[in-house]
Amino acid sequence: MITIGILREPSLEARVSMLSAEVAALVKSGCIVWVESGAGLKSFCSDTEYASSGAIIKSRSEVLATAHIILSINGNDIPALLKGKVLIGIYQPLANVQLIEAWKQQNLTVFSLDMLPRITRAQSMDVLSSQANIAGYKAVLLAASIFPHYLPMMMTAAGSVPPAKVMIIGAGVAGLQAIATARRLGAVVEVFDTRPEVKEEVMSLGGRFIEVEGAADASKAGGYAVEQNAEFQQRQKASIAEHIKKTDILITTALIRGKKAPVLVTREMVAAMKPGSVIIDLASATGGNTEVTVDNATIQCGTVTVIGNSNLAATLPADASKLYGKNVASFLGLLINEKGVLDVNSQDEIIRAACVSSVSKTNSPSTLSPISS
Repeated sequence: MITIGILREPSLEARVSMLSAEVAALVKSGCIVWVESGAGLKSFCSDTEYASSGAIIKSRSEVLATAHIILSINGNDIPALLKGKVLIGIYQPLANVQLIEAWKQQNLTVFSLDMLPRITRAQSMDVLSSQANIAGYKAVLLAASIFPHYLPMMMTAAGSVPPAKVMIIGAGVAGLQAIATARRLGAVVEVFDTRPEVKEEVMSLGGRFIEVEGAADASKAGGYAVEQNAEFQQRQKASIAEHIKKTDILITTALIRGKKAPVLVTREMVAAMKPGSVIIDLASATGGNTEVTVDNATIQCGTVTVIGNSNLAATLPADASKLYGKNVASFLGLLINEKGVLDVNSQDEIIRAACVSSVSKTNSPSTLSPISS
């Protein structure tokens, strides 16, 4: 029988890779599930709840030593000396090259779910979308809690207050959720995106789409931005500079896969924003979309508050963990057959895209012997 291990994440990560409901389903299917003690506490899932779902509570060393498949969110604190194990998480292999190389040297089979293809069959496993959706929602709430004015229009006996103006750069999953949330709170929303095909989605959510002509085709980039030529970048920055002067809240989400985030907002643009304005930069982990962003920090740039946070999903750990666990459970369905044994089809396009170390088709966890993918 397959043993699946669930690790407790590092102190700065509040999510866990699977909650008790998904654990119960795995146990029912014939898997053995070991959970590191305290793994779900920050996501409000106790050891008792895991045990009630059929899991076995163990120490970290026991989980690492015994589990055939190890689930986590990030892998920075997972030791390399785990030969023959299968790891599943969000490992950002294009940025964490040395970590992935160390795992390769140990013949680990590593699946990084942030590398899944954007195809219909993989939608139920799409961790980037499930977590980005939360991040877009929380970005608006965070900005609203700091912004020193109302978001909606208010009409009172003392007078009226105009609605806040929100600008969102990037209409991917996070950006679209940010649009919807800001509109529900009554703000006026403007949106920049290099992909003209998202205009209809933006408008359907009540946002105003600001189009800059001449963008490179990003339709095959899986929801990411693509690098633009210098001429387009100049026009884009000029347009952003024009609109940002009237913006109260700016939320940036633009990412280029495997590369530094594009800098779309200059220091001068930030300085031109109205006093009390707020910027939430969701691309901060890869450099940020503004020149002033500092990752995992809140700074004051004049009278503008700038928050760099690419991990806002972790601030809603209960639902973020629930959705992440469902994504992982769906992916496990590709690895474990109906007999409850590891059976990896190395020709499956989802498996090939997610595998960043090595993979083998096998019928027994005890004989797992990965080969290069």
